[in-house]
Formats: sequence, C-alpha cells, structure tokens
Amino acid sequence: MFYKSTRGNENLVTASEAIIRGIAEDGGLFVPELFPKIDKTFDELKNLNYKELAFYVLSKYFDDFSAEELKACIEGAYDEKFEDPAIAPLKYSAGAYFLELFHGKTLAFKDMALSILPYLVKIAAKRLDINKEIVILTATSGDTGKAALEGFAKVKGTKIVVFYPKEGVSEIQKRQMITQEGENTFVVGIEGNFDDAQNGVKTIFGDSDFNKLLDENGYMLSSANSINIGRLIPQIVYYVYAYVTLLKDEKVKAGEKINVVVPTGNFGNILAAFYAKNMGLPIDKLICASNENKVLTDFINTGVYDKNRDFVITNSPSMDILISSNLERFLYEISGKNSDFINELMEQLRTEGRYEINSEMKERLEELYGGFATEEETIEAIKEVYASSKYVLDTHTAVAYNVFRKYVSTTKDDAVTVIASTASPFKFPRSVNEALSFEDSKASDFEMVEKLSKEFNIRIPKGIDNLESKPIIHTTTCDKENMKNVIEEFLKL
Repeated sequence: MFYKSTRGNENLVTASEAIIRGIAEDGGLFVPELFPKIDKTFDELKNLNYKELAFYVLSKYFDDFSAEELKACIEGAYDEKFEDPAIAPLKYSAGAYFLELFHGKTLAFKDMALSILPYLVKIAAKRLDINKEIVILTATSGDTGKAALEGFAKVKGTKIVVFYPKEGVSEIQKRQMITQEGENTFVVGIEGNFDDAQNGVKTIFGDSDFNKLLDENGYMLSSANSINIGRLIPQIVYYVYAYVTLLKDEKVKAGEKINVVVPTGNFGNILAAFYAKNMGLPIDKLICASNENKVLTDFINTGVYDKNRDFVITNSPSMDILISSNLERFLYEISGKNSDFINELMEQLRTEGRYEINSEMKERLEELYGGFATEEETIEAIKEVYASSKYVLDTHTAVAYNVFRKYVSTTKDDAVTVIASTASPFKFPRSVNEALSFEDSKASDFEMVEKLSKEFNIRIPKGIDNLESKPIIHTTTCDKENMKNVIEEFLKL
C-alpha cells in the first residue's frame, strides 16, 4: 500500500512516511493509492472484538508495519483508558443506533484515533531511522487538542504544540487543555477562530525557511490533525465495528445496507465512513450534519463551496469551521483522482474563498445528504431524545439527530441508521442544561457537571473528574500572525 498527494506533485510514499510527514510537500493530503477491500465475510468479522477488527482493517493500510508492531500499537491504544470495555458501544434510542465514540480519556471521538497515533508515529520514526525530535503541530476546535495532548504527553522523542481559539471552545474543553501536564506539551490560545488556527498551522508546514531552521536544530514537524493519514485511517474501524455489531445483534442481515449520520465540521469523521464504504462496507446514504456554519450543507446541495460568510460561534463549537480540510480528499476521489483539477480548486479557495465542482462530480455528491441544525433545533433535539428514551445527547450528536429526523421526514427512508455520537454530554453541560433545565443557569460548568451526574444518574467520566481543581499550566496566548514566533520560543530556537 502506497500513498500519494491529492495535488499530484509528490512521489509515492509508504504509510510510515505519510504518517511522519503529516502533509505532503506540495501542500496536498496523502491518500491511499487504492482502497483495499474487505475480503472476509461479515459473518466472520462479527466474531471479532474491537482490537481484533482494528488489526484486520489497519493491516490493510499500514502494511509496512509488522504484525507484531501493529498489534503493539493497538494494544497500547485501546486499553483501560477507555471506560467501556466495548471501546465503541452501540446504543439504540429514539429510532437510531448511537455509536458512542466518547469513552476515552478526553470524552470525544478524537480519542479513537489519537490514542493510537503516538504509537504509530514512534514506530514509523524508528522504521525510517529518524533521529530528529518530532514536533506535533495541531490546530483544534476543541476536542483534537486535548486528545492529541493526552496521546503525546511524555512520549519520548516528541513535542506537541496545540493552538485553540481562545473564545471558541467550551469551558470544559479549555480547562482540559490548559491543565495538561508534560514538559513536552505547549498549549496556546489564539485571538481568532479555528479556521485562523488551522490556516496558521498549514502555513507553518509550508514555510520552507522555518522548516529548514527546525531541521538545523534537530526538529521536524508532523501533525495530529486529521490531515494526517495516521489519524484518519483508524476512524474507519469504528464504522466497520458498528456494522458487524448490528449483524451480531441480528438488527441487520449480512450485506443489508445502512445509513450513517455524522456531525462534522472538518469532514474527517464522515470521510472515514466514505473510505469504509469504498472498502465494501454496506453503507447507502452518508448523512452529513452541520450546525449554522453550514458550508458543507450548501456545498452538498449546490456543488459550490463558499467560505465567504459570517463565522458563527454556536453551542456545538467543535463544528464551528468554514474550511473543511478533509473535503480535499473526498474531492480527489470523486474527481477520478484528478490532481490537476484539485490544484485548481484549492487555489481558487485560497485566492477567492470559493470554488465550484464540475457536473460529473456533482453527480457523485448524490451519495451524500447534507443538512444543518440551528442552535434552537439542537436544544430541541436534546429535549426530544430525552423525553422519548431518557437518553442524554451532547450538542454535536444532537445536531446529527436533528438532521437525521429531517432526512427521514423528507425521504421516508426507513433504513437502519447509525449516528456517530461524537462527544459526552459532560463536555457541554451548559447547553445540555439549557435543554433539560437540571441546574441554575448561573452555575459554573463544573457545578453543572456534578448536577448532571446526579439528576440523570450518569457517572462522571474519569477524564473530567476533579478537573476544576487541577492547576492551570498553560497561559500563553497570541494573535494569529505570531503563531510561528511562539513555537520558536517554546523550542528555544
């Protein structure tokens, strides 16, 4: 299995090289040369546990790792740090199956991939005989940052720098990051939104002079964002796991198609489902759920991507994104792997802030359904699900549920549906409180966590237990133009 850049100006590289580099030299994203196929029957796969299924899927993509190396990565990642032994349990409620991806240490789906990425990076570096210190550079809209910090903290041979929008994350998300321990960790709040942070990180990756300076000082950059193929591929596993769980529980027959709903801003999580579908997983409709930053909804419905619009800070902050980086990988596939056209589109996005795909690509968009939920609809979705089944959603999963209901109402499609439940309600207690009125609105987020637990008889996850009392370690802030400077200070360049 080899990987190439979406923009075409790059030689084929191994999985190890793609993981270590994070992003291609031409600014493109690494994609598999072809999609491997699921070559076992689903009746065979249904008897595998999560770790065994992870080995089956990942060995198809990371075939330059030995079986022993890959198994060690998986064992290290999916251990007791996940509070549910199933790793990603599937719960039926209010007409859909919720794939709970939030049982890791940071209470969000990012743990599913970022628990394994540090192990992949370490082995890839060893395989490539890299003796430089690897600097993991990451932008976050709230969840990736803490999950990456948790994964790479105290990992020898690495440092990690996380940029987050200072005013664009929840209080719980912010406190999780700024209390992170580990001498190799550095967290910076920027004056701006997630897109500013993400653009800044991409610019730094493409700055040849800065990368030369790092090289001269014994450092090299890599990424923990889903632009890194080592972060994206492990997300395929939980969609395969969801399907075989449905099969094992006799909710579907082998080969029966399901629909998948994903709340997404950066398009990485739903892209993993698209990759699973291309491997042969029986998925019919991929339902892309957005909040009021509905750039993806508009794109799916028109074929025009236009980020020239107001940026909205919502009650589902991890989706407050107008530049969906992973969409580039999807465009590459539906364009027939046309790198020249992808270059044109990305240049138009850079210079004009918009692009329009051609008619052949628009036809391929029909396998997606795009919808969005307002903040009010998000709150109503939390109310609706709790009223019908006593199941508590976080705001991002509520966006997905609202769009799922709209899809069913519009199409009358009654296929079995899996909703990616991407975060614990404990990460966004203020918005959940607004819906379910379990605490005074003047209470702190931490008081609301306590009350949420007592009111609905849900145990507080270990990841945020006593979070309020942890000492604040990271206090650095900067404007978006000075991101490179604070990295230089951290690395003492």
